[in-house]
Amino acid sequence: MLEEKNDNLPEADGQEQIKGEETVPTAEQSAIEAIENSNAEEGEDDAISEGHDIPMLHYEAMSMEELVAELEKLVANQKVVSIRNHVEEIRKDFMDKYHHFIDEKRDEYSHENNADVTGFDYHYPLKNKFDSIYNHYKDLKNQHFKQLQNNLKHNLDVRQAIIEELKSLIDNPGESIQDTLKSVNELRERWKNAGPIPRDKYNHVWNNFHFHIERFYDHLHLDREARDLDFKHNLEQKQKIIARVEELVNESDVTKAFRELQSLHKIWKEEIGPVSREHREELWNKFSELTRQLHDKREALVAKAKEKEEENLAKKKEIIAQIEAVSNETITAHSAWQGQIEKIEALRTAFFQTGKVPQEVNEDTWTAFKNAVRNFNAQKNSFYKDIKKDQQDNLNKKLALVEKANSLKDNEDFNVTTPIMKQIQEEWKKIGHVPRKYSDSIWKDFKDACNHYFDRLHAKRNEANSEEIEAFEKKKDYLEQLKDFQLSGEHKADLDAIKLHIENWKGFGRVPHARRHIEGKFNKILDALFDKLSLSKKEAEMVKFNNRLEQLADSDDSRKLENEQIFIMRKIDEVQGEIFQLENNIQFISNAKADNPFIKEINKNIDRHKEELKTWKDKLKQIRSLKQQE
Repeated sequence: MLEEKNDNLPEADGQEQIKGEETVPTAEQSAIEAIENSNAEEGEDDAISEGHDIPMLHYEAMSMEELVAELEKLVANQKVVSIRNHVEEIRKDFMDKYHHFIDEKRDEYSHENNADVTGFDYHYPLKNKFDSIYNHYKDLKNQHFKQLQNNLKHNLDVRQAIIEELKSLIDNPGESIQDTLKSVNELRERWKNAGPIPRDKYNHVWNNFHFHIERFYDHLHLDREARDLDFKHNLEQKQKIIARVEELVNESDVTKAFRELQSLHKIWKEEIGPVSREHREELWNKFSELTRQLHDKREALVAKAKEKEEENLAKKKEIIAQIEAVSNETITAHSAWQGQIEKIEALRTAFFQTGKVPQEVNEDTWTAFKNAVRNFNAQKNSFYKDIKKDQQDNLNKKLALVEKANSLKDNEDFNVTTPIMKQIQEEWKKIGHVPRKYSDSIWKDFKDACNHYFDRLHAKRNEANSEEIEAFEKKKDYLEQLKDFQLSGEHKADLDAIKLHIENWKGFGRVPHARRHIEGKFNKILDALFDKLSLSKKEAEMVKFNNRLEQLADSDDSRKLENEQIFIMRKIDEVQGEIFQLENNIQFISNAKADNPFIKEINKNIDRHKEELKTWKDKLKQIRSLKQQE
C-alpha cells in the first residue's frame, strides 16, 4: 500500500519498530487500491500521461472535413504524448462517418447498376489526406516511444546504481550518523529525480530500495536525535500533503483533483520516510479518509457521466425510430421526396450532435443508425430510378419523331406532308421529360428538321410576291431613318415614340421569306432603344416580346407561334431543372450554416433563376392568350 510492510525486518530492543507504517482499514480498502493501482507501475505511464489539459471536443458531432482539420491541428501543434486519446477518438469518428458515406455511395451505385457492385470504386480525396496525417502521427509516436524505451533503460541503470550506493553506505559506515543521514537523504533525492523505469521492473526495484531504506532506519536508533529530526521532517511533509488533499476534496474539477491525488500518493509512498509511532495511525487514518472522500466524488462523477450516456442512448434510439418512420412513409412525388430528404438530413445532424452512448452499445447503436439511413436511401434511389426509366422511354419516343421529321423534311407534296408535320409537333409536346444530357441535342435535331420543311414551304409561297417586296423596300428606307432617331430622356414620351415606330413598321406589311432578315435588324435597333430606357429588365423584355408575338401572328404561319411556344416551354423546363438541381445540391451539403458564402451564392443563384422562370411563364401565358384569340 502506501508504505509496504516488510515482516522480515527484526524489531530492535527498546526501539520503535520502523517497518511499514500503516495497515489499510478494510472499509477504505477499495478507495486506496484505486489510487495505489494507478501508481503501481509508474514507468511508461508517467511518460505518456501528459496532455490532460487539452479539452476533449465533441468529435462525434463534427463533419469529416472538420475532423481532418482538427487532427491536422493537433499533430502540428501538440506533443505526440499529449494527444493519444484525442487522435484515437477522431480516428474512430472519422472512420465511422467514412464507412457510412461509402456505404451510401455503394447503395447508389447498386441501384443504378441493377444490384451489381462488382465495379464499384469510389475515390475520396479527404480519406487520403486523413491517412497521410494519421500515418505521420504514428511515425512521430513510434519515434517517441523508441526514445522513451532508451530513457527507461537508462533510468533503470541509474536507480540500480543508487541502490548499490545505499547498500554500501549501510554496510560500510565510516562517517558520523549525521553525515550518513545526509548522504542517505542525497540518495533519496537522486532516487526521486531518477525518472520512470520499465513497468515490469518497477515493483522489484522499488521494494529493493525501500528494503535498504528500512535497514538504514533500523541502524538509526544508534542516534535518536538524528532519527527524531528525520521523523519531524517527514511529519511536516505528510501534514502538507494532507492539507493539500483537504483542498482537493473541495476542488470543483474532480478529474483534475484525482490526478493530483495520484501524484501525492506517489510522493507519500516514495519520497517521504516514516514518522514516529505516536503520529502514525492518526496521519494514516486522516489521509485514507480524505482519499475515500475524493474517490467517492470521482465515482459520483463517473456515475453522472454514465447517466448522461444513457440519456444520449435514449435520444439516439428515438432518432433512429424517427428515421425508420420516415422511411416507411409512401411517397410518390418528387417534391414530397425533397421534403423527406430534408427530414432525414435534420435527423442525421441531430444524431451526430447527440453525445456519447455507453461503450458496450456504441457499435450496435451505430449499426442501427446506418441501417435505418441505408433503408431510406434505398427507397429514395428506387423512386428516382423509376423516373429515369420513364425519361428513357420518353427519349425513345422523341427519337422516333426526329427520325420521322427527317424523313419528311424534303418531301415535295406540301398538301399531304404539312398536316403530318404539324401532327408530329403536337405529339412532341405531349411527351414528357427526357434525360437532361440528351434534351438539347434532340430538340435541336427536331427543330432543324421542322424548320427545314416549313422554310421550304414558305419560300414557295413567298415567290414573286410584289407586295412583300414593296414592304421590304419601305422597311429598308425606314431603317435608315430610324438610325438618326434619338431619345429625349422623358420616359413616357420616349416609350410612346418607340411604340409608334413599331406600329409604323407593322403597317408596312410582310416581307418576302428570303428577306426576313430585315426584321432582325429592326429588332436590334429596338433592343438598343429599350436598353436606354429606364424600364425594369422584365418590363423591357415583355415589351420586346409582345412586338415579336405580333410579328409572328401577322405572318399567317401558325408554325411560328407553335415553335415559339415549344421554345418557351422548353426554357421553362430548363430553368425549373436548374432550380431543382441547385436546391438538391444544398440538401447534400451537411452541417453548412445559412451564412456560409457558398450557400449564399447558391441561394442567390436560385433567386435569379426563379425570377427568370416567372418571366418565361408570363411569356407562355401571353402566347397562349394570343392563340386563343385567333
